[in-house]
Amino acid sequence: HPNMDKPSHLDLYRDLVGAVNLSFDSSGQRFKIDIPPDANIAADTVGRFACSERCGHLALIHENADGSVETFTFFELDNLASRFACYLTSLGVTKGKPVAIHTGQSLQTCIAHLAVYKLGAVALPLSHLYGPAAFDQIIADSKVEIIVTRSEFFHPIKNQLNELKSIRHIIVCGSPKTDEIDFNDCLNVSTAGFEPVATNSEDAALLLYTSGSTGSPKGLIHAHRIIHAYRPSLTLVYNLEIDYPNAVFWSPSDWAWLGGLLDCVLPAWQHGQTVLSCHRRFSANWAFGLMERHRVTHSFMTPTALKRLSQVRNPTNNWNLRLRVISTGGESLQSSTYEWARDELKVACNEFYGQTEFTDMIGSCTRLFPCVPGSMGREFPGRTIALIDDDGNALPDGVVGEIASWLPDEPTLFKGYWTSPNIPEQMKIGNWLRTGDYALRDENGYYWYQGRRDDLIKSAGYRIGPAEIEDALVAHPDVAEAAVVGKPDAERGYIVVAYVRIADSAKPDDDMRRELQQFVKNRLAAYKYPRHIEFIDEFPLTNTGKIRRSVLRQWSSQLKVKA
Repeated sequence: HPNMDKPSHLDLYRDLVGAVNLSFDSSGQRFKIDIPPDANIAADTVGRFACSERCGHLALIHENADGSVETFTFFELDNLASRFACYLTSLGVTKGKPVAIHTGQSLQTCIAHLAVYKLGAVALPLSHLYGPAAFDQIIADSKVEIIVTRSEFFHPIKNQLNELKSIRHIIVCGSPKTDEIDFNDCLNVSTAGFEPVATNSEDAALLLYTSGSTGSPKGLIHAHRIIHAYRPSLTLVYNLEIDYPNAVFWSPSDWAWLGGLLDCVLPAWQHGQTVLSCHRRFSANWAFGLMERHRVTHSFMTPTALKRLSQVRNPTNNWNLRLRVISTGGESLQSSTYEWARDELKVACNEFYGQTEFTDMIGSCTRLFPCVPGSMGREFPGRTIALIDDDGNALPDGVVGEIASWLPDEPTLFKGYWTSPNIPEQMKIGNWLRTGDYALRDENGYYWYQGRRDDLIKSAGYRIGPAEIEDALVAHPDVAEAAVVGKPDAERGYIVVAYVRIADSAKPDDDMRRELQQFVKNRLAAYKYPRHIEFIDEFPLTNTGKIRRSVLRQWSSQLKVKA
């Protein structure tokens, strides 16, 4: 086992053993995440507290678009979910059947997810940002028969959809049409005699569609064990405060994505905490106001959302915040953004890294060890992580390699794709699971992100990671956001090109270009500075808010640059 000749981190994580589902194997010198044989996401979250002394505690606070607020206890939410489960049963939903959930951050999303899990069926979250093409691809691949949606999301694209042949029932919140079912009517049923379906930890629970490296979106399957597999790492990224008294958890991230659902909503409920929901377009001032109104204490935010918050001056002077912890992931967190959260908001800000297929491998917990700005953090317990070369050999500290997880020890691993329920061979090399992400580990065990396999820039014999150049650029006071890609060059192989959005007070001219180039040279190295800087007003983004680097690479290939 790879951990036999490496430090066990026992001193670092010893207090988690027994406090969460983490044990330590002294013979193998490694931590192990304990997964119960029987598991069900509904029973292990809201259901766990609906029949306990905490049944009257608020499970959900929902703020409507008009500012009105609705609240639901664990008991009330569980009861509504059981009612909806009974109705879904009457429509023929059985164990293993997918049910599409297209309702944003809302009470209906909570009810639908819990009801589907109670039936042993499979929740298929769909983002309100999906257009007709993405809808067609997902419906055609999943053959889903029932969709729960909102009229304002679905009706504008309904007539553009080609792949509705498999859909037998459309349940609509808002203003259903004559051929649709009103969601409210689905709750007017009796739960007498209803018994949730028994599931084990390996039964399918979630079907998440994510864009693959090639082709159409792929539906990957997570089992009910996923919330137990996440528990130690999420305890760490929430700074050992996931059980903080009367905490309120909120994320601006779409609940159709892993970040909003599995990194905020479900872990909060797993620990009997309150979740805040509000479906509204994100803006910094609105987010600060929402967190003040509802006394949010814990949040998951992407680095992009944090960057937008950081552009508001003196927020603690304008809003009375109760925020204690921000967990962040999905893309690299730049050091300037981390320092702003630490110094301006006075909160613990813990980054963590993973992929939709297997996640929470590396991260921070400022309660246990110092966060080094710009780093990804350290290896989490219960995981065996290494940087490997192209042949699957583990590399020493100080050498850039591909982040990989030891396959027999990977409790968060997905079960495969919907139409091909096996782990693809191209993800494996020996006993290692490959990520396609590259990093460097220093002598203190901290990982430093270098970029995706396609993002690494090989210039004049040097291997350059875009993340550190972006971090250096954003450290300049006139830079609001930056992204770096490589451009083919006959002499050097590739040159570094930076796309920069500057502050409103700065001037996008050649003087600013030269100043930023020198700034990077001084902070990093002469060979790492961007040979060309292109100023832009807005970055192309994916549905999850990440920068579309493929578009930037396409733009850069068309630039006339004198290297």
